[in-house]
Amino acid sequence: MRWISLLLLAFCTLCLASDSQYIPPVILVPGDGGSQMEARLDKPSIIHYVCSRKTDTWFDIWLNIELLVPFAIDCWVDNMRLVYDNVTRRTNNSPGVEIRVPGFGNTSTVEWLDPSHTLYTGYFKYIVEKIVADLGYERGRTVRGAPFDFRRAPNEHEEYFLRLKWLVEDTYQKAGNQKVVLLIHSMGGPMMWYFLKEQPQWWKTKYIEALVGLAGAWGGSIKAVKVYTAGDNLGIYFLEALKVRAEQRTAASLAFLLPSSDLWGPSDIFVQTPTKNYTVENFKDLFEALNLPDAYNLYLDTRDLLKGAPPPGVPVYCLYGTGIDTVERMVYAEGKFPDSPSVTYGDGDGTVNLKSAQVCEKWAGRQSQPVTKIDFPNMEHMAILKTPGPINKVVEILKAITEENKQRRQEKGARIQRKRKLKVKSLGEEEMGMEEERKENSMITNDVRSSWRGTEVTEGVTGVEKEEKGRESSQYRVYEAREYNERL
Repeated sequence: MRWISLLLLAFCTLCLASDSQYIPPVILVPGDGGSQMEARLDKPSIIHYVCSRKTDTWFDIWLNIELLVPFAIDCWVDNMRLVYDNVTRRTNNSPGVEIRVPGFGNTSTVEWLDPSHTLYTGYFKYIVEKIVADLGYERGRTVRGAPFDFRRAPNEHEEYFLRLKWLVEDTYQKAGNQKVVLLIHSMGGPMMWYFLKEQPQWWKTKYIEALVGLAGAWGGSIKAVKVYTAGDNLGIYFLEALKVRAEQRTAASLAFLLPSSDLWGPSDIFVQTPTKNYTVENFKDLFEALNLPDAYNLYLDTRDLLKGAPPPGVPVYCLYGTGIDTVERMVYAEGKFPDSPSVTYGDGDGTVNLKSAQVCEKWAGRQSQPVTKIDFPNMEHMAILKTPGPINKVVEILKAITEENKQRRQEKGARIQRKRKLKVKSLGEEEMGMEEERKENSMITNDVRSSWRGTEVTEGVTGVEKEEKGRESSQYRVYEAREYNERL
């Protein structure tokens, strides 16, 4: 029985290897908080005696659980925060802080959020392991990562988008000219929507196989409003939401993820207080109440980046969760604003509201490329990356594309083979015609030579003269025959 198992294993391995040439390469685009980040310090001052002022080497700043514990969290907030310049309308790192995003083009820094692979910090890891094992994907070649500085919005990612475009084209070539699947999570959705909006259609048609969205925050999230008012502990039980709120409020990406006015109107109240209600139409008043003028400027810079944007112009698979309590309104009693709201919940995945997750469905009929939606009841925002149901659906999508690629390649090969056969047949008939023509010309030449020999004049000359005349005549006839043959 053991040898039978080995034979089956070998057979399956051969099948996997034979189909791997047809798999569509995948580029993983993470969401907010989905990329590892490193920092190096040379700060003019520090806010706490436990904080480092200068480091000689780069260190892990996200995700590093050790930096989020009490006291250390103050240092982390000061190092991660952005500073807004209202003249250039750009954000900068905190003074004396350098931050970089490692691993572009690889998968390691998007498979795990913590480089030490701490428990519960796996991100795209589960999907990558599955497609490597089941479909023959190869890390760094047919599945690659495109991490980015998630603190910033698309309008500050010009360099990233240039690198992403290069990565798509490079991946396409390395995979034998197979088109690329962009597999996104959360904020990665609107990021790629913006990126594709900026690309010409011919480029998208040539290089992009599909956009596969997992819990895409296409139209923003009301949870972003809560982060501005009361903060969010990122699902880390020991992390104080009000502590990390100071850093979160400086992120341009948070402003970008505020609820879109394309989906929510003046009757949709996000923040309710005893004296005033706040909706999508008076964010300015909300930011004034929170004393966050820079945050309002960031909102002005980002609110129209996708407003009225056309569909992506590529095939779309829209996967999202439903049935999980998701922030819909913050209600404040007297004296509780902004730190302590009573939260009212609606439908969604716990982070992205249902109407935002369903934006991609509206692209059906507005673009020629197909749009497929798949919803998962009771599926939480992060669980969609780790649960067998959605992961198996991703594998199913990639398998279907692989079969299409295989069939397309085989049909193309058959067409080429037919053309070659027709060409060979045509060349063969042409060569046969040329051979018959050569034979006919040869027969004509021989006839001419024979006729000339038969009419040779030798009468009235001596034997010697006859012999010389014969040689001259023979040479002349050969020359004439050659000239005649060339004319033919």
